[in-house]
Amino acid sequence: MATGQTKVTIQADADSFQISKHIYGHFAEHLGRCVYEGLWVGEDSSIPNTRGIRNDVVEALKKLDIPNLRWPGGCYADEYHWRYGIGPRDKRPRTVNSLWGGVVETHEFGTHEFMDLCEMLDCEPYIAGNVGSGTVQEMQEWVQYMTYAGDSDLARERAANGRKEPWKLKFFGVGNENWGCGGAMRPEFYSDQYRQYAEFARNYSGNELYKIACGPNGRDDKWTEVTMERIGHRMHGLSLHYYTTEWNNKGQSFGFDEQAYFKTLALATRMDEIIARHSEVMDQFDPEKRVALVVDEWGTWFDVMPDTNPGFLYQQNTMRDALVAGMTLNIFHKHAERVRIANLAQLVNVLQAPILTDGPKMIVTPTYHVLEMYKVHQDATYLPAEVACPHYSLDKPDLEQLSASASRAQDGNIHISLCNLHHAELLEVTCEVRGASLKQITGRLLEGASIQAMNTFEQPEQVMPVALEGISTSGNTIKLTLPAHSVAVLSIES
Repeated sequence: MATGQTKVTIQADADSFQISKHIYGHFAEHLGRCVYEGLWVGEDSSIPNTRGIRNDVVEALKKLDIPNLRWPGGCYADEYHWRYGIGPRDKRPRTVNSLWGGVVETHEFGTHEFMDLCEMLDCEPYIAGNVGSGTVQEMQEWVQYMTYAGDSDLARERAANGRKEPWKLKFFGVGNENWGCGGAMRPEFYSDQYRQYAEFARNYSGNELYKIACGPNGRDDKWTEVTMERIGHRMHGLSLHYYTTEWNNKGQSFGFDEQAYFKTLALATRMDEIIARHSEVMDQFDPEKRVALVVDEWGTWFDVMPDTNPGFLYQQNTMRDALVAGMTLNIFHKHAERVRIANLAQLVNVLQAPILTDGPKMIVTPTYHVLEMYKVHQDATYLPAEVACPHYSLDKPDLEQLSASASRAQDGNIHISLCNLHHAELLEVTCEVRGASLKQITGRLLEGASIQAMNTFEQPEQVMPVALEGISTSGNTIKLTLPAHSVAVLSIES
């Protein structure tokens, strides 16, 4: 049953801005089984690997065209001392990860291993430096160790550890959540800390760091105002963290009812207003939009799976997560003049992970499929899309039943992403594409048997993209039907 007619009007001939590929970034923290077991198994593992990094995960991630990867945290970044993670692995210190589960951190996966992974994935490394418990000298030396091409002691040490040539390091975060786990700082104090730390994070040997300051938690626009005023031109980006969750009542990642489903989607829509508010504050100090808003932690956050370590943040991933991903990416596209980097939390086995592992087994989640379908928007030109659709309500606020976005790729093809949020009712959609001739049109659809549909290790292909059938065209108009709780991407040769 359809709830009503829906129309999407796309201005294909409009001058617009680019959707940076870097909003499709990812995040790997030393948390739970993300790094260890998820990415790193060690060179002696029976699980097929390349220099200790598991092959199946790398191959799956390559299909997403990952543009950047953030590491080592998260909260862990401001407890991470880089020297622990270099040199012979059997001589690296063993410490306690007191933030996430109280487990022993072996530091087997350190700077060299992370940079090796980034080279395997052909993505830009995004390193978060330690401001909370580190020193200015420690940060300065880490940057030099990674990027200096000359004959310094640090460059020699890097070579002795197996890497003669320096790495290229683009993105560098000066601290993480310094309003909370990164030091419980006030914005005024952090701004002064940033100015000092960033000053000594030098550009060596032609490498130019894109420096990202710690930004606000959710709606805290005072933090944005203070840091923009006091740091200003000294940063290239200001981070923002927002999770789709109700902190005091997260709920289960599966086994939820329709009310919980609706509440989660309503929380996901808040990303739009949060970005708009912080962008408004940033515009007061930076009307040219030189400083990017970097949403380097986003995604769903539910209660951990039963019988798992509560500090490991392991959750299942359903069609609800897929819709949150599609909606959020559509929101990022809309704000891509200001939002130019974003990182889904997290890469493997933690929170809204696109990949889950269990020993030698690996599965991809509904979120993974959305990212793979949406990658056509990377570095494309944003096309304004006006949506007129029914509203969807099980509680307040009402939601627009359709979330949509459109872009023109560098090859001239147009892509339209559509999310039908309703848990039970389909949508009959008309897309009018103004300013373009429509030639061949194809579509891909992601749907599940229910809002709780998911992939498991026993049934790994329950949720998979399929061809979208029943697309019809007339002139510059496209008609299609979207099933309930589904995500679709249209590809238009124009």
